[in-house]
Amino acid sequence: MFAVEPQALVTLFDKPAIFIDNHYRILASNDAYQKRYGIPKTDCRCFQASHGYSSPCHANGESCPLLQSQHTGTSAKALHIHHDRDHRHFCQVEMHPVKDSTGTTVGFIEIMNAVDTASTDASNKGLIGESAAFQKMMEAVYRVAPTDVSVLLEGESGTGKELVARAIHDASNRKLGKFVVLECSGINENLFESELFGYRKGAFTGARSDKTGLAASASGGTLFLDEVGDIPINLQVKLLRLLETGAFRPIGATEMERTDFRLICASHKNLKAMVEAGTFREDLYYRLATFPIYLPPLRERREDLPLLCEAMLARPPVPAGTYISNAVIRQLSRYRFPGNIRELRNIVIRASLLAEDHVIQTKHLPPEIAQQTQPRDKNHFAENILPLEQIELDYLRHVQEVFDGSTTELALKLGISERTLYRKLAQLKDHHTTE
Repeated sequence: MFAVEPQALVTLFDKPAIFIDNHYRILASNDAYQKRYGIPKTDCRCFQASHGYSSPCHANGESCPLLQSQHTGTSAKALHIHHDRDHRHFCQVEMHPVKDSTGTTVGFIEIMNAVDTASTDASNKGLIGESAAFQKMMEAVYRVAPTDVSVLLEGESGTGKELVARAIHDASNRKLGKFVVLECSGINENLFESELFGYRKGAFTGARSDKTGLAASASGGTLFLDEVGDIPINLQVKLLRLLETGAFRPIGATEMERTDFRLICASHKNLKAMVEAGTFREDLYYRLATFPIYLPPLRERREDLPLLCEAMLARPPVPAGTYISNAVIRQLSRYRFPGNIRELRNIVIRASLLAEDHVIQTKHLPPEIAQQTQPRDKNHFAENILPLEQIELDYLRHVQEVFDGSTTELALKLGISERTLYRKLAQLKDHHTTE
């Protein structure tokens, strides 16, 4: 059936590789795969080995490169979270169809490329997360990173645009070059030109020596323009000219200089709407937005809150050995985080300094978060007329879950005596027993 034996095929690769048939069975694995993931069991399917699933990836809400390759007859890629002997990690999967002499696909070579810039491990210093929204973003990052295509990072403030930009740089062919950042917010014409293009000694008052601009410094690497939407429209044409020609002239110079950088831009503003409003050049927009990547706000990746909190607790200035209660995680998951990850970090740092016993509880959170209650569906009241006693019992059950303090403190917050609270809690226990 096979012109070349599966085992001989996978040994051609240095990276972890396996041979899979059309029914997802692993027929061969190379030494690199076995060293990292172990020897696959007899009749083991790829989705069992990599994810512990009982059915293919696409049946579990993930992209399946094997299915894509079956449908197209060509190679396919996908970013997955794989399981190895010790932990779960991000991995970029390449799937290559293997065909016989008649052109019939007889199997697939799957190659696993380790991803270093994203992790499900809170101790990692890169991007951390495992939610579907986070994985979708990272899939886009690893699609565009190997190219020189311009990238536009779109999303709210505090979503980690500079970290994502650096992840693209670190996964690119320019990773040995510099990663240069220019903050465009509030910049004026003179400062913009001197920062981006540099200047020559004597070009203006105070120019006592030559200064190399960021456009030259980034040559061979990546130039990251943060908050590019804040560049005044009269300066945008100068940026466009640089991007189109790769040439610029430092202030006070007579000769043009050339540069070669990969451009990544970021903005929390809607640049397309700015184009329609006439405050952002259309030609520049399309030059920047060749490959837009959406950075999800924290409220769209709530599943990542425990991981993010754990990572923040392990870094200064949080006191060593600080922990966070489950009740705090529940409260945080109900909050909308208008400041996103930046706001979460500030909340965690503040709470850790208030927690004298090194355990962050809800009382250490800002009032607008600590005093939240579980939101109810409007229909709960609009269509269901419930006895007041039932509503009170529901609320007491909720309070027990989220409040970390003593019974005395809880009674005080509820505006009742401690004796009354004990009686109501006893009623709640009796009600739970009879359910």
